[in-house]
Amino acid sequence: MILIIEDNEDIRENLEELLTLDGFIVTTADCGIQALAQTKKQIPDLVICDALMAGMDGYEVFSAFRRNEKTCTIPFIFSSSISGKAEEQKAKALGIAHYLVKPFDEAEIVWCINDCLQASPIASPADIK
Repeated sequence: MILIIEDNEDIRENLEELLTLDGFIVTTADCGIQALAQTKKQIPDLVICDALMAGMDGYEVFSAFRRNEKTCTIPFIFSSSISGKAEEQKAKALGIAHYLVKPFDEAEIVWCINDCLQASPIASPADIK
């Protein structure tokens, strides 16, 4: 299961539809707090998270996942409207698997998902389709 954490409703719904049509099982959250509450019920195989959100930003969400032994190995893909090597390097240095600048295309996000799942110790692509 892929968890999408995105505060922009249009982006969240479009990404959910796109990935569902590609055969992935998807759940969504509109903020970090909601996402953390959801993981108490079901642990995702992968998280796609907006880096910049009101309240709890993507970096804080990532940190909360890493502090929990049940979620500490889940791969993260950040999506952000901020482009630039410095921001991408910051995310990569923390352990974010991929950093995508919005708008990104379907092929790019699907490639990142498959790359994460192939490298993940907790899931393979067959596990979440």
